[in-house]
Amino acid sequence: MSLRGVRKKKDQILSEEIQELSRKGNFIHQENVELYKKVKLIEQENMELYRKAYGARDVSAANATGFAANHGFTVSRDVHGSIQLQLSPPAPQNSETAETATESR
Repeated sequence: MSLRGVRKKKDQILSEEIQELSRKGNFIHQENVELYKKVKLIEQENMELYRKAYGARDVSAANATGFAANHGFTVSRDVHGSIQLQLSPPAPQNSETAETATESR
């Protein structure tokens, strides 16, 4: 096989790999969009339940913290509209909370 043939084959393989990675990236982006919608729906449901449980008096506090912040992850968008989810490190427990959790087991 000539050098030109080898280069052509290499370019073809690389092009196919790029197309496959692009398809995977599009699929992952679509999954992220769907997950974002689910998070928003759950956050709405959570807010409705919060209103039922506590009434309108604490709704502004619930809106400030939000479902995502209370459950250890953040949801953000970049300039092009893609969605990125990121886990946050667990909040440190104070000694009383840790003792209570240990005793209840």
